[in-house]
Amino acid sequence: MRKDDRGGSFKKDFKSGKDRTYNNKKNFAKRDSYVEKNDINADTEEKAVSNETENTGLAEGRNAVMEAIRSGRTVEKVFIQEGLSDGTILSIVREIKKRNILHSFVSRDRLDQMSESGRHQGVIAQCAEYSYSEIEDIFDKAKEKGEDPFIIILDEIEDPHNLGAIIRTANLCGAHGVIIPKHRAAGLTSTAVRASAGAINYTPVVKVTNISKTIEELKERGIWFACADMQGEVMYRCNLKGPIGLVIGNEGNGVSRLVKEKCDYIVSIPMKGDIDSLNASVAAGVLCFEVVRQRMG
Repeated sequence: MRKDDRGGSFKKDFKSGKDRTYNNKKNFAKRDSYVEKNDINADTEEKAVSNETENTGLAEGRNAVMEAIRSGRTVEKVFIQEGLSDGTILSIVREIKKRNILHSFVSRDRLDQMSESGRHQGVIAQCAEYSYSEIEDIFDKAKEKGEDPFIIILDEIEDPHNLGAIIRTANLCGAHGVIIPKHRAAGLTSTAVRASAGAINYTPVVKVTNISKTIEELKERGIWFACADMQGEVMYRCNLKGPIGLVIGNEGNGVSRLVKEKCDYIVSIPMKGDIDSLNASVAAGVLCFEVVRQRMG
């Protein structure tokens, strides 16, 4: 049994079939989330694609894209022209799928707008602008400030605008770092960097292969984890003090089952309106500042 010296106790993990939730007996098999199924409308999505023209980390052309992928360089997303199915394009698609890299099929006009060289050959790869930090950097930052670690973990957030906004919130609420998954998620592209409003320069962002395994490793270092879900205990009733990790889920599906099972307890935001969801970055902001409120109290 993992004991909670902050006023509660936890049962064994889900592998034993028992509930590890903190003061919460509700069934959370349902993957509800605070976010809407379609977080961005068509106009915003169009803008997101065209904004990538400012990304100095673009690899354009078939050979350049293939080499970027094979070399191990961090490739966030690949844009491929609709209708192309020749051998080289199919090889690129195979490499993308093998490495679980995000990709989209878009019109030639969109690729023309994104291209900096004007010679994209029907494919453009979007690479990370900023280098990623290490988990140890997060603990070092907390130690420098003399504070208990406060970490935000994002479970497959796909919209770079949301990622950037959450990094901005993380900095303002005093979180010591943000952890994102390597696959099926937005990374540090130019859009995310712009949305962070400069916070990326002060907030460590760590990319890991396996979120569930990372949570287990961080638990061994004394971190307690709370994930956001509509089926959870209202955040005001949860103890969010001390070393804490806050998990925010995907825009459409929320926190995945495997990640949720690794969390110590589940928290919800009280809602009073006619709809039942919040944008991912807004939900993250509300929960982050509840952590701030409890720490100040």
